[in-house]
Amino acid sequence: MNQVTEDDLHAFVDGVLNPSRSTEVAAYLAERPAEGERVRAYREQNAALRALFDPVLAEPVPAALIVRPAKRHWRSFALAASVMFAGVAIGWIARASITPVSQTGPTFARSAAIAHAVYSPEKRHAVEVGADQEEHLVTWLSKRLGTGLRVPKLAPLGYDLVGGRLLSGPQGPVAHFMYQQADGKRLTLYVSAQKGGGRDTAFRFSQEDRISVFYWIDHDYGYALSGDIQREALLAVATAVYQQLRP
Repeated sequence: MNQVTEDDLHAFVDGVLNPSRSTEVAAYLAERPAEGERVRAYREQNAALRALFDPVLAEPVPAALIVRPAKRHWRSFALAASVMFAGVAIGWIARASITPVSQTGPTFARSAAIAHAVYSPEKRHAVEVGADQEEHLVTWLSKRLGTGLRVPKLAPLGYDLVGGRLLSGPQGPVAHFMYQQADGKRLTLYVSAQKGGGRDTAFRFSQEDRISVFYWIDHDYGYALSGDIQREALLAVATAVYQQLRP
């Protein structure tokens, strides 16, 4: 059997391998439980992303974008149609992306929900820096975000720190902290710069498929707590997070 590469694994997850190669990869995974677990996590991530974005892709094109041109020379029509198609395609691709450049309100909550959906299923690579290096994690992310970050202590509520990672957001670096209960249930805290965000400390709620998000803006930074738990339970944790982070 030829060596199984990372590209083979992703193609296997996407179902685009030819039958013979797919059989080889399946046999490879059957002998390597750790790799099989990683492939399972990839599938869960794909499913989470589809759940978030399929409703957007299924929406009809707005009537305002449907142009019915008058009769004209076919070359002029072809040129106009190609320009219109390119514009509509770019617009819909941008609309389906994680968030626009000005990341406030529901778009900020959606970015947090997507980050939670992508990383919370991971078993071996859920975070870049583990809780055993918390001091280093906080120093590193504080430097990257340009502010003094604090990691809320949620053990009294049943959630222990797993660790964190650095993400890229529309307005710069994002700090992403992960917590976990004894039963494996996870919450994530997403912290991002919000230029011109002001001080809007009132909690706001967003539901992205199964993921609940409470978020708020405090001066130039936004905070979003995400989890696949009931709204009331998440609110209790979000309240504790806010109380620990407020100046």
